[in-house]
Amino acid sequence: MKEPIWITGAGIVSAVGCNKREVLESLVAGRSGIGPMRYLRSVHTEFPVGEVPMSDEELCAALGIDASTPTIRTALLGMLALGEALDEAGLSGGELPGAAFISGTTVGGMDRSECYYPDFLANDSRNEYIAMHDCGASTELIADRFGRFGFVSTPSTACSSAMNAILVGANLIRSGAFDIVVAGGSECLTRFHLNGFNALMILDTQPCRPFDATRAGLNLGEGAAYVVLERAASARRRGVRALATLDGVANTCDAFHQTASSADGEGAFRAMRGALADAGLDPSAVDYINAHGTGTPNNDASESAAMLRLFGDRVPPVSSTKAFTGHTTSASGAIETVICLLALRHGFLPVNLNWQHPMDNGIVPVRESRPPREIRHVLCNSFGFGGNDSSLLLSKWQER
Repeated sequence: MKEPIWITGAGIVSAVGCNKREVLESLVAGRSGIGPMRYLRSVHTEFPVGEVPMSDEELCAALGIDASTPTIRTALLGMLALGEALDEAGLSGGELPGAAFISGTTVGGMDRSECYYPDFLANDSRNEYIAMHDCGASTELIADRFGRFGFVSTPSTACSSAMNAILVGANLIRSGAFDIVVAGGSECLTRFHLNGFNALMILDTQPCRPFDATRAGLNLGEGAAYVVLERAASARRRGVRALATLDGVANTCDAFHQTASSADGEGAFRAMRGALADAGLDPSAVDYINAHGTGTPNNDASESAAMLRLFGDRVPPVSSTKAFTGHTTSASGAIETVICLLALRHGFLPVNLNWQHPMDNGIVPVRESRPPREIRHVLCNSFGFGGNDSSLLLSKWQER
C-alpha cells in the first residue's frame, strides 16, 4: 500500500468568500456568489458572473501592494489564496526553496493585455502589461510574492488546469523529487474569456442549473485555490497535522471533440475509475462526488452517463458547486478540491443550487446538506476542453 499524501494547508478565493471561513459560511447557508457584473467591463451585461467581491485596488490594498505597481488580477487572486495555504501549513519563506509550486491557468494576464494590446502595437509605455500576458508570468508573480520555490511550473489544460497541477504535485511527491508541493490554480474573468464562451453559445443569462432538465449553459466565475501536499514524514518532522489525505489521482484524454464530451462519458468514466484504482478503493467507498457539473446540456448528460456507468444504481450523493462560484474555468479543480476538504472536515454535503427538474437518464443531485452517512472519501471531477479529464480522491485524515 503506497503512502498517502497529506494535505497540510489550503487557501481559497472565490465569489462566495475570500478565505475558507467565508466560503464555508456561504456553502452552509446556500448563498450563491453569482450576480450582475461589477468589475468586468463588458457590453454583455446580460450574463451573470461569479466575481470575487474585491476590485483590483482592494486586492492590492489587502496584499500591501502599491496601487501603481503593474500587476494582473490572476496573480492578485493567486497571492491571496496562496498566502492562506502557506500560513495554515506553517511554511515560511526559508522553507520554500525545498518545495515546488505548480499553478494552473489559461487566461493568465489577459485582463490587462486585452486592454493594452493596441498600445503595444504602437510601442507605448503599457508594454509591461504585455509581458505579463502569458500563463507562466502569472505563476512567477504569485511565487515571487512569497520567496523562491525550488521548482515552478504552469499546467494549462483548459478547465482541468488546476486539478492537473495537483496531479503533477502528487507525482512529484511520489517520485521522491519533493517532500512538499504547493499546487492549485488561479483565473480571473476577462472579456476574451466571456466572448469566447459566448461564441460557443454555452452561457446562460439566468443563474446556472447543473443537472436540471432546463439547464441552458454556464455562468463564468473567477478565483484561486491552493493546497499544500506533503509527505507524511515531512509533516511530522515539521509538527503539522493533515487536513485530509490525497489518496488517488487520474488523468485521461478521450480526444472526442475540441469542446464537447462524448455521449457515454468515456473520458469522465476513465478518470473516476482511475482515481479510485489509484486509491485502492471500490466505487462503494465514495461518500460524495463533487461533479464538474457546468450546467451545459452536453457536460451534465455526459457526466451523468459516466457516473451511472461506474456506480450503477448506487450513485453516491452528487452535486455541482458551480451554482455557488460560477465556472472558474482553469481554477475550478483547485477551488472545488478545497470545497471538498471543507465538506470532509465539517461533515456536510454542498447542495446543488437551483435544481428543480430531473433530467432524462440523469442523476438527481444533492438538495439536503445532511449526509446519509459519515463522509470519509470524496471524489472530485474536473474536465477540460479536448477531453482532458481528471479526477482525484480525498479521504478523511486518520493517523495510521
